Amino acid sequence: MWAVRGSPPWDEELSLSLLDAGEERTFRSFRRAADRSRYLAAHTALRLLLAARLARRPADVVLGREPCAGCGGPHGRPVVLGDGGGAHFSLSHAPGLSLVALAGVPVGVDADRVPGPRTVELCLRRLHPQERRDAAAVPERELARWFCRLWTRKEAWLKACGTGLGRGLDRDYLGEREGPGAPPRPAGWTVRNLSCGPLDATHAAALAVPEGTPAPAAPCDLDWHGLRSRVGEWEAQDGRWAGCGRPTAGGGPIDIPTVRH
Repeated sequence: MWAVRGSPPWDEELSLSLLDAGEERTFRSFRRAADRSRYLAAHTALRLLLAARLARRPADVVLGREPCAGCGGPHGRPVVLGDGGGAHFSLSHAPGLSLVALAGVPVGVDADRVPGPRTVELCLRRLHPQERRDAAAVPERELARWFCRLWTRKEAWLKACGTGLGRGLDRDYLGEREGPGAPPRPAGWTVRNLSCGPLDATHAAALAVPEGTPAPAAPCDLDWHGLRSRVGEWEAQDGRWAGCGRPTAGGGPIDIPTVRH
């Protein structure tokens, strides 16, 4: 798992040449340059990491979606189409921090910036009844950070199980209560918060993986130069990634909807 804390150290057009048509449309839909840059960095990192893992040219990594685990619609867990070699992945981008996770099993990752009081107030109403009761016992000055840690656990789990926010937020307990009387957590899963390093005071992050899967305590910072060197053999002479047209088969944005702070 990697933390993406900045843009790649090369021209934006080189990164854009990696995206499929749906991703490029999403990139251009952002009004703010910072949002475009964050989105592009996360998706560039994802595609290069998948290319290195699968020993493919970046242009040959085609993304799509499984059917939704809840309704069967075409908006389930994002996947590598074709022979993905068991390369499951998840990504999340928040102001100042993006995360990319790769695993041999289904995985969900989420990062968010600590929200303001109004966002907390609105979202608390949607949570599991016990989570709302837990929140009532948290001192007001600590509530926003407590909520953000809970919310990232909730989103990481929903990404991993393949439903996204289409599954009711009140159905699963992801709080911190344990022992007699505590509601059961999602069976068969490990859902834990991650260190955000220097952003621990302003951000929260979480990872969800099947029970028994090793789960890191913190992501590694992405080394752009090292990553590019692993796929550099596939570069074309003109500086663009070899063969990178705009793959479209099954392509499309791979974000899970999230609350905008």
